[in-house]
Amino acid sequence: MNDHSAILIDLALAEDLGSGDVTSLYFIPENRRARAFVVARKDGVVSGVELAARVFGQVDPMLEVEVLIADGSRVGAGALLIRVEGSARSILTAERTALNFIQHLSGVATLTAKYVGIIKNTRAQILDTRKTTPGYRLLEKQAVLHGGGTNHRLGLYDRAMVKDNHLIAEGGLEALQDAIHRLKSERPDVAIELEADHLEQVLSFLSLDGVDFILLDNMPPSQLRAAVMMRGERSKPQLEASGGITWESLREIAETGVDFISVGALTHSAPALDVGLDFDMLP
Repeated sequence: MNDHSAILIDLALAEDLGSGDVTSLYFIPENRRARAFVVARKDGVVSGVELAARVFGQVDPMLEVEVLIADGSRVGAGALLIRVEGSARSILTAERTALNFIQHLSGVATLTAKYVGIIKNTRAQILDTRKTTPGYRLLEKQAVLHGGGTNHRLGLYDRAMVKDNHLIAEGGLEALQDAIHRLKSERPDVAIELEADHLEQVLSFLSLDGVDFILLDNMPPSQLRAAVMMRGERSKPQLEASGGITWESLREIAETGVDFISVGALTHSAPALDVGLDFDMLP
């Protein structure tokens, strides 16, 4: 478990436990043992299974915890994801925090898989965005990968993304080209993406050296196709369609020939996958 995941588990348990699980302490005998299974109630793609398993171990290292399904697996309703055996108090104390992680992250993975399925057999890939739950970005982006999607930049540090407000402040193409050269010289590991609102901007950006991606913002399919034609057979810059993406338009956008389609809804609007805990007492 990486340090970031460990911190999130600690924070989640701290806000739930507070001064202690009074329900389990007062209503569950201390020596009572139980066996429980984390179960998918609906079809989906699971993510956060390993993380949820670690929650049980964090609450009580004496619990016997077994992961039954790997993250990224497509499961049907009724699939058993995790088996836990040991103190009934500990299992019930960990239940909600473990389920919160797996329900949310599996929801992200499941929604991503739906988007990926719609554009199957096109060149386009589904991208996430930085519209993530604060603190959960790495987990949500991992869930996107589990659903078959592709990660966009992780933060402000690993890709320069020059949007309209940056362009206004920059001062023209010559200044923009100078800034690109300076960044490429000093930070060659950082990719550069420019946002275009119209085809004239696309044409001007194609004349620049060192541009890795052009974001085609809120362009209809006809303009997306035109931008793909303007780029021609060049491998770079790659083209990303963004804004106004709907279920109805998704396939048509993918068929224009763009390389990527970014969808903020993957992380900011994914419904939780229904996952529960089936609990039985042991002799």
